[in-house]
Amino acid sequence: MVPARRLASAATIALLLGMVPLLGGTPAASAAPPSRCSDDPTARLSTVPTPENVLGFPLGAGQERVVTNDEIRTYLGAVDRASSRVVTGVATTSVLGQPLPYAVVSNERHVRPAALRQIADDVRDLRDPRRTSARTAARTAKDSPAIVWVTANVHGGEKSGADAALKTLYELAAGLSCAVAERNDSLVTIIVPTQNPDGRDATRRQNEFGFDLNRDWFARTQQETDGKLELLRRYPPQVFIDAHEMGGRQYFFPPNADPIHHEIAGEAVDWINRIGEANKAGFGFNGACDETVTTECYFNYDTYDMFFMGYGDTVPTTGFGAAGMTYEKGSASAVADRVQQQFHTQWSTLGWAAAHKREVLDGYFDIWTDALAQGRAGTLEPNEVVQPTNEVQFPVPDLTIRSYFLLPDRQLADVRQLVERLRRMDVEVYEVQKPTRVPTARVFGGRSATNVTVPKGAYWIPMDQPQKHWIQAIMGEDPYVPFPYFYDVSSWSNPLLMGINTIYTGDTVRPRAELVRTVSGGRSGAAWPWGSYTYPLDSAAAAELTFTLLGRGVPLVRDLTTSTVAIPAAKLSRTVDGLAESLGVTLTPGGRPAGTRLDLPDVGLFQGTGISTTSGSHGEARYVLGKRWGLDLKPVTTADINDNTEAFTGRTVLLVPDGSSATGGLTAAGQANLRDWIGQGHTYLGLRNEGTRVARAAGLTSTTEKTKPADYLVIGSHLRVDVDQDSPVALGRPAEDFEFNNSDPILTPSTTGTNVLTYPTGDTFWANGYTVGADTLKGTAAVVDEPTGAGRAVLFAFNPLFRAYNENGLHLVANALLYPANPPGARRTPGTDAARASAAAAPVTPDLGGGWRPITIQVAAGDLPRTRAIVERFTADARASAKNDSAYVVIPNPQGLQVDEHPFARDLVRALNAAKVPLRSVVG
Repeated sequence: MVPARRLASAATIALLLGMVPLLGGTPAASAAPPSRCSDDPTARLSTVPTPENVLGFPLGAGQERVVTNDEIRTYLGAVDRASSRVVTGVATTSVLGQPLPYAVVSNERHVRPAALRQIADDVRDLRDPRRTSARTAARTAKDSPAIVWVTANVHGGEKSGADAALKTLYELAAGLSCAVAERNDSLVTIIVPTQNPDGRDATRRQNEFGFDLNRDWFARTQQETDGKLELLRRYPPQVFIDAHEMGGRQYFFPPNADPIHHEIAGEAVDWINRIGEANKAGFGFNGACDETVTTECYFNYDTYDMFFMGYGDTVPTTGFGAAGMTYEKGSASAVADRVQQQFHTQWSTLGWAAAHKREVLDGYFDIWTDALAQGRAGTLEPNEVVQPTNEVQFPVPDLTIRSYFLLPDRQLADVRQLVERLRRMDVEVYEVQKPTRVPTARVFGGRSATNVTVPKGAYWIPMDQPQKHWIQAIMGEDPYVPFPYFYDVSSWSNPLLMGINTIYTGDTVRPRAELVRTVSGGRSGAAWPWGSYTYPLDSAAAAELTFTLLGRGVPLVRDLTTSTVAIPAAKLSRTVDGLAESLGVTLTPGGRPAGTRLDLPDVGLFQGTGISTTSGSHGEARYVLGKRWGLDLKPVTTADINDNTEAFTGRTVLLVPDGSSATGGLTAAGQANLRDWIGQGHTYLGLRNEGTRVARAAGLTSTTEKTKPADYLVIGSHLRVDVDQDSPVALGRPAEDFEFNNSDPILTPSTTGTNVLTYPTGDTFWANGYTVGADTLKGTAAVVDEPTGAGRAVLFAFNPLFRAYNENGLHLVANALLYPANPPGARRTPGTDAARASAAAAPVTPDLGGGWRPITIQVAAGDLPRTRAIVERFTADARASAKNDSAYVVIPNPQGLQVDEHPFARDLVRALNAAKVPLRSVVG
C-alpha cells in the first residue's frame, strides 16, 4: 500500500487559505478569507434554534430520552430555515414511506447551490486522474473544502448517533467560534441522522423487510441503501462516519480489528488511524479502557474489521476512497452519556479533517492515481494487518489481473444486472463488438484456459480505470483474507453469487468494444401478430419479469426442455417491453407460442413456531417474492396446518423459511395434513435448518443431517455444485454451478427423490473464501426434490434468499414456485416409506447457530485449558474439542446473532487477547 503523505499543519493550512490568491475555478472553491470567528467557544448565533428550543430538551448532557423520527425531521427543518449555512433534502424513502432526510452544512459561500455543485464536481474530478491534471488537483486541494459525512442509526435500535448528529448540526450551524469556522471553511459536512427510520420507530436492528442495512451496501437491494449511495455519488466523501451502538458501556473507534481488505488504499487506513488519535484526545469521560477502567471509556482494534464489502465503512472506503469508520457506543450507558460521547467523536473527527483537509484532498487524488497505475499493470494490493500482535497468515497470491470478461452465453439478464451494479458505482464497462482472443485466462471456479475466444456481446471490465479497487473488491474470485477473524461472510464475489460465466486475465488485451451507457434488453425485433416474443428463464432477472407479467395477467408458456418462455406478440405492450429492458431481458421474435402454461403460484409463507418474522429468510421472502416478484404472500401458522384450515389448504405453495424449530410445532395430525396437501399436487419449499427439518419430521424426505467435524468451518463461502439438469428445479442452470454456504446443515443425498444440486466427490470440488474441513461436503446434497403423490417438497440446505443477492439461488426458488404439474417420473405413492420414516426418527442435529452461525474460537491444543477457563466466565454452554494440534471452542448462538449484536462475544475475544491467548481463528 502507498503511505499517505503528511503535508501541512492545521495552522499552516488555515494561513494558506487566508492568503493565497485564487488560481482558477469558481468562487465556490475560492481561497477567500476565512470566516471571522470568536475566541469564545460558547459564542453562537441566537437566530439558530437550539435543540432545547425545538425539542424541549438538550442533546447530550442533560438528555433523558432519544429523539423520534418526527423530531429529527422537525429539527432539520427548523435549522434549515434559520441558518444560511445549512440546506436540507431527502435522500430517499424507507419501505414504509418515511423520508431519509439529510443536511448539508458549511459556510455561507459553500452552500449556495452553484457553489455546492462546483465543489462536488471538483471532488469528483479528483477521482479521475485521466481528466484531471496534477496541477488542477493541487489547486482543488488548496482551494476547495473536503466532504465529510456523518451518518447514524443504520441499525434502528442504535439511536444515539442520530441524536449526536443533530447536536453536531446545531454547533456547525450556530457556532461563532474559530473551531466552528475552521470546520465550515474547510469542510462540507453531510449529515444523515437516521439511515433506518422504520427500524428506529420499531427499535429494531433491521428495516421493515428484516434486512440488516449494514450488510446491504454492495448489493443495495433495499431502497434505503440505494438512495443513500446515490447521494454518496453526488457528494463523494473523503471522511465517513457510521455511528452505531453495541452492548456494554464502552466506546469503540478505529484503529480497526484485522482483517482489512487488501484493496483498501493505504492513505485511507492512515487517515483512519490518525483520526483515531484525534478521537482519543477529544473523547473525555474516563479515557482509555483498561483493567481498572471498564465503563465510559474507549477501546480500539477489537471486534470491528474492514473486510466484508457490505459495511458502512468498507464501501465508503473502497468504493469512494474515504476514511470510512464505524463508531460504536455501548447501549447500557445513560442516554446523555451515549449521545455526548458520540458527539465528541463526531466533533473530533471533523476537527481533524478540517485541520488536514489539504493533505486529505492531495492524498485523495493519489488514491485514484495509484489505482489507475495498478490497474494498468494488473497489480493487486498486498495483504497487511494493523493490529500489533497479528501477522499476515494468508498473503495475496502473485496474480496479474488486467481485465474481467462477463460472458454472454447464459444468464445474460443477470450478467446485465451486474453490469448495471458496477456502472452505478462509476465502473466503466464495455460491450465487446468483435470476438477477441485471450491467450491465458482464469475461469471462475479455480480453473485456467488458453486461447479463449471472448465472443461479441461479452462485457469487458478493464482494470485500467480509477475504480480498480472496487472492481477487484466485488469481482474477485476470492477476497484473500489476511487473518482468519470473521463476524460476517468470507466471500461475496458477484459473478459467483450470480452464477455467471466469468474469466479474468493478466494479458494486455484491447478488444473492439463500446462503453455501456444504458442497460440492454427488451424487444430485439418485430414478431408477426400471431407470433410471440421469447426469452430464456435462466436468471433471477428473468424470473422477476416472469412473475411480474403473470401478476399483470399476461399469458405465458414455457418450454420445459429449453426453459424458454413465450409471450404472445399481441400482449407485448410498451410497458412490458420497457420492463424487460430494465431487467436486461432480451425479447426475441418467434413463432406461435408453444409450451406448458405458467400459472401464478398462490404462496403461503409459514410464520409458525421457530420463525422470526422480523429478520432472516422470512423477511427476505417478503422482499423477494412479495415486493420484487409481486406475489401476494399469505401468512400460514402452525395452527393453520394442524387444523387444516383454508389459510393453509387454499395455497398451492408453502414456503417454510429458516428458523429454530425442528418440527415447526406440527402435531402428528398436522404432519399428516401436510403430506396429504402435498400429495394433491402442491409444493412445499423448505429453507435451511427449519425448512428441511420440518419436512424430515413430517416424513417428506430421506435426507438426514451429517454431524459437522470439530474443525469444520465454512464461513459464507462459495462452492462448486453439480446440477441435475433433468429436474424442473434446475431448468436453465448450467451443469456446474456455484452456491453459497454459510455453515449450513449438511444433508446426505436423498434415496427417494432427486438430488438437484450436489457437491462433487472428485477433483472438481472447489471452494473459495475461508473454509476448513470443507471436504466433509463432498457428495452431499445442497438441493433435493422429494416427490409425494402429485406434489413435491423442494428442500434447500442453504438459504437461497440470503440478503436477496444470491441470484442463482433466487432463480432456483423461482423454478420451484413454477414447478410444472405432474412432470415425468413424479412419485405417485402417498404416505411415508421406510427410508423417510427412518430419517424422521433420526436424532435431530443440534442447531448451534440459529439463523446464522455458532461462535467458534480456534486455539492451540495446549491453550485449551486457559481458554476454557476464560470462556466459562461468560457461558456454561460452550463445547470444546480437539483435532490435530488445534482446539475448538464452539459457543451456541441459538438466536442467530452476529458478533456486533451478541451480548458477550466481543468481550470474550477481548478477554482472550488480554490473557495473551494466541487466537488461530475467530468465527462469529
